[in-house]
Amino acid sequence: MSQVLFKHQPEAEYFFAEGCYILETFNSPADPDASIVRARVAPGVTTRWHRLRDTAERYVILSGTGEAGVGDETVLVGPGDVVLIPPMVDQRVRNTGDQDLVFLAVCTPRFNPDNYIAADR
Repeated sequence: MSQVLFKHQPEAEYFFAEGCYILETFNSPADPDASIVRARVAPGVTTRWHRLRDTAERYVILSGTGEAGVGDETVLVGPGDVVLIPPMVDQRVRNTGDQDLVFLAVCTPRFNPDNYIAADR
């Protein structure tokens, strides 16, 4: 039988050099079509510019406030907002609030570290 439940494991959160904390919520070969991570950005922090090859990404804002940079556009974000980032478009997030900015990053197809490209801006 295939795995149908992927248990929440908060102790697996790690700091990523991009400038945020990452918790791999769902990234499995059992479902190559999508992956989900929970990202957490501390107050006052701006993540580094990056892009994903062959992968679209959506930020689903859970809590906190901030700005999402997508290409040359910057949008204000808060709980319930969804930000769409097409493949190969530079992206970053800035926490402008006084609490953690927490969001889900939903990738299609699933995230592959080989597709991550740091962007020099």
